Amino acid sequence: MEIRNPVNPGDFEAYTTERTRREFLIQDLFLPGQIRLVYSHFDRMIVGGVSPDQPLSLEGGKVLGTDFFLERREMGVINVGPGGTITVDGEKYPLDTREGLYIGMGKKEILFASADRRKPSHFYFNSGPAHKSHPTQKIEMAKTETTQLGSPAEANVRTIHKYIHPGGVQSCQLVMGMTVLSPNSIWNSMPCHTHERRMEVYFYFGLPENAVLFHFMGEPDKTRHIVIRNEEAVISPSWSIHSGVGTSSYSFIWGMLGENQTFADMDAVAMKDLK
Repeated sequence: MEIRNPVNPGDFEAYTTERTRREFLIQDLFLPGQIRLVYSHFDRMIVGGVSPDQPLSLEGGKVLGTDFFLERREMGVINVGPGGTITVDGEKYPLDTREGLYIGMGKKEILFASADRRKPSHFYFNSGPAHKSHPTQKIEMAKTETTQLGSPAEANVRTIHKYIHPGGVQSCQLVMGMTVLSPNSIWNSMPCHTHERRMEVYFYFGLPENAVLFHFMGEPDKTRHIVIRNEEAVISPSWSIHSGVGTSSYSFIWGMLGENQTFADMDAVAMKDLK
């Protein structure tokens, strides 16, 4: 498990491109036959990627100080690859592409498997601390609460799918969902915002091989960018904006942890104040 420490916004002003990528960008999430884990000390979020060519078990360990991974945690998983299954304490949940699964605190055995080992699933997950257990539930994309945003004139037509949230699948702290951009739309989360009470992680996927995405971050009057490619994630501290523009349309998964689960709890940034 890789550890990422918190970053002070004042120090961030002096970061080079290389340092910015090292601190915030998460790459190589789907290495065949491996579970890739990044532990962020921003609200103790764990970002994970699993690409099983044989069944893989999620374990606890010294970093967590627990006997098993979800002893004091919960997690949300969304499959962005071919179909597969997740077995939770002996109960098997099949997940097709873009289907999700919420797994509550206290579940001991988490086993990932692909339906076809020659075409491994790509299970992406977020996990956060929990103090209460909620039922494990499968989440079908077609049944999620959706919101339509944007306009063709602003090249940001998108559909927000809420997977784990107070009005849908219940959790202790984690809020998670997916945003899908329409063809010919390239901007997300612009006009932008911050939310001082929560951190967030964006995982971008569905980008063509030769496409790139520019993810903007930093305090609103001191912005920087990171170049993102397909199936890469970026950690967004509570003091940072989080917005992106791609060379083509794409989708992204967002996951949040913090003081509340109120989706609309955000501090809008006026376009005139961006620098």
